[in-house]
Amino acid sequence: MELNAILTHEHTDFDAVASQLGAHKLYPSYVPILPRRVNKNVQDFLALHRDVLPFKRIDELPPNTRFVNVILVETQTLPSIKGLRPDTVRLVRVIDHHEKREDLPPDWHFEGQLTGACTTLLVQKIAERRIALTPVEATLLLLGIYEDTGSLTYAGTTSLDLRAAAWLLEQGANLDVVRTFLDHPLTESQRRLYRQLLQNIETVDINGYTIVIAATEFDEYVDEVSTLSHFIRELHDPAALFVVVKMGDHVQIVARSTTDDIHVGRIMEQFGGGGHARAAAAFVDNQALDQVVQRLRALLPRFVEPAHRVRDIMSRGRIRTIHPDTTIREAHEQMVRWGHEGFPVVDENGQVVGVLTRRDVDRALHHHMGKQPVSAVMHKGAIFVTPDESVERVQRVMTEYNVGQVPVLENGRIVGIVTRTDLLKLWQSPQEQPYSREEIARRLEAAIPPAILRLVRAIAREANDMGYSLYFVGGFVRDLLLEQPLKDLDLVVEGDAVRLAHRLAEKYGGRGGG
Repeated sequence: MELNAILTHEHTDFDAVASQLGAHKLYPSYVPILPRRVNKNVQDFLALHRDVLPFKRIDELPPNTRFVNVILVETQTLPSIKGLRPDTVRLVRVIDHHEKREDLPPDWHFEGQLTGACTTLLVQKIAERRIALTPVEATLLLLGIYEDTGSLTYAGTTSLDLRAAAWLLEQGANLDVVRTFLDHPLTESQRRLYRQLLQNIETVDINGYTIVIAATEFDEYVDEVSTLSHFIRELHDPAALFVVVKMGDHVQIVARSTTDDIHVGRIMEQFGGGGHARAAAAFVDNQALDQVVQRLRALLPRFVEPAHRVRDIMSRGRIRTIHPDTTIREAHEQMVRWGHEGFPVVDENGQVVGVLTRRDVDRALHHHMGKQPVSAVMHKGAIFVTPDESVERVQRVMTEYNVGQVPVLENGRIVGIVTRTDLLKLWQSPQEQPYSREEIARRLEAAIPPAILRLVRAIAREANDMGYSLYFVGGFVRDLLLEQPLKDLDLVVEGDAVRLAHRLAEKYGGRGGG
């Protein structure tokens, strides 16, 4: 018997099964074949709705079945099935939301895009072709999207995932059913394994990222180890999590990440597995648990490299500090004068001993504590980061101490500060990223006549000597960025502008403002 089949990977989750259904709606002559191992929550859903869904099991196929054309969904590897041989298959079409494998056979057809769920790619085409869905079909497809995107909250979720989910709701998808099967209770075996994993947790810190490895050997086979990774991640909140379980003669690794700076898919490729940046898995045969964990530890430094470090976003220049004995009223005056929302608090030895925020000062003044030292209300501790630490480290410091600015220390000296505004810059798309200092300098030199540019630089030097900052403002900035002709030039001083004007008048002539 010749068969056109839709296949996916073992240990099948909702995204894989839903993708099989989606492919069948687009290619009705292809039969979706369930793998031997299907996750428990998927099994339970199919047990209730099998009669109205098109799936067949491998053991239901005639023994002489020969696969002619194959569609692979949510995987780029042909599964091991009797009658399925690469040399006899005429056509293999791959539909996947992971990056295309470099070793994919050249005669295979690849269709893919980086989305949160593979199901999304198929739903998009189903909607475009206006193919009708039953409420059960729409619900299964929505389960696929919700499970792989963490109910549309994982960072890998795209606008396409949201649009596909909205369209499925319009087709009758049932959110109550989705919630029931995504919040599936753990079995007794899963609970035992979960407790065992919690007793064997190792935490490592690499490049400012906290990584958790939970490894154990278990005496029976347990489905859905990936489900346990969700609970462990919720409990420990690491940047990346690796759950490593030896069951029988193989070791299963489930990897999860909260940042693209730790691409767990590439790490799992080293163990013969795969996945994408935020979620991946691997199965390692005939190796001891300690061997696998030791190899994982050795690999991590190669693959944990923050794309953004503190030095990439911190504000540089003269960083104003305050002494712990300074009164709260004096601190308030300095905040008003310089327009700062906080100060690092530094003792007479140059050590950072805390951070003072505008909120601390305002609250203290409200309670008539103006004569008290700032040490009475500041956030105490060695609150700082270093230039080579990760942005995630800054975020953890801010949330731990509830401060909006963190000083940056290098060799014991403050070289910059990171504020909430600096963090927001990372939310900008590449097109929105600010111009580099070099590009701004080039544009200034091209736009401003040399004599005026020399004058501006002289003013900036004087301002800097006085501890002030000088800024271009107004229409000049707009015209500079748009490369339009410049009509006038406005400067603003962060400091005592009148004092600066008198100093410039004394040095270069003219009259200082009063």
